[in-house]
Amino acid sequence: MTSSDAPPPRPWHPVRGDRDASMLWYAVMRKQIKGVYIGTLSVRHQDHHASLLKEGWQEVPVEEIEAFGPRADDPVTG
Repeated sequence: MTSSDAPPPRPWHPVRGDRDASMLWYAVMRKQIKGVYIGTLSVRHQDHHASLLKEGWQEVPVEEIEAFGPRADDPVTG
């Protein structure tokens, strides 16, 4: 996670989506190319999402995303 006024530190890149995007409707996708992961946000249960999966893209598990969320540094919740 990073603040809205600064980009995330390397090697992380922002994933842009609707402000009210939830993991119910959206999937963070990744694919490793030449040893580097690229990522995108897609809407689940749509043709684009299906085509990404068919091309070897993977959904990033929510647990991996939450590990870097605001609660990750909180000694009570993270």
